[in-house]
Amino acid sequence: MKIAMWSGPRNLSTAMMYSFGNRPDFHVVDEPFYAAYLAQTGLEHPMRDDILASQMTDPTDVIAELLDDVPNGKPHAYHKHMSQHMIETVPRDWIFDMQNVFLIRHPNRVLASFSAKYDNPKPDDLGFRQQSELFHMLRDQGTTPLAIDSADIRKNPRAKLEELCAALGLDFRDEMLHWPAGGHAQDGVWAAHWYGSVHKSTGFSGPEDALPDINPDMAWIAEELMPFYDDLKSYAL
Repeated sequence: MKIAMWSGPRNLSTAMMYSFGNRPDFHVVDEPFYAAYLAQTGLEHPMRDDILASQMTDPTDVIAELLDDVPNGKPHAYHKHMSQHMIETVPRDWIFDMQNVFLIRHPNRVLASFSAKYDNPKPDDLGFRQQSELFHMLRDQGTTPLAIDSADIRKNPRAKLEELCAALGLDFRDEMLHWPAGGHAQDGVWAAHWYGSVHKSTGFSGPEDALPDINPDMAWIAEELMPFYDDLKSYAL
């Protein structure tokens, strides 16, 4: 099985990669299209040159590797994807060969966390629109993608991961609830900028607090993204 987990930034996505990566039967891949995305958009992200040097920049090469045999003879793979990386020049037909899951989070939480590390974010930097587009592309073609809310995972990690594994036809393993501190061998080079807090963790944090206050200058972004979140929330496990 190959799981494509579609998320946006600051969305429990790295913790979920660590969760699956702590299973002995899974190989994990961290944002394989990041360099291709930067190369084709020209965006100036933190550590841009390091990212471009660390990954393939031709999306067709990335896709070929994702479709190839899972490394190290493992039966399963978990691909952590950022939905905003799926720009128009990236082919999408390969997605139908994956077990697709959409990891969602309230826009206020994503925006507050992302804007603390990235100046002047735009709505499409956060991946909500692209998540909705990919989700409905799959449904329109007769497949049944899954959706899961990061807040529900944090409230009860065991119960929610058991539910997710059952929906995927996988057995749940206790190893998914914890991982070693310090990161994962498959972390992207950008981990030095983005993964500080999760590198200190050894498991999922507890339930989230009240929604954070949003800078009034950015409130319109959260408002624009709410319909996409509400849509996928209606399908969530």
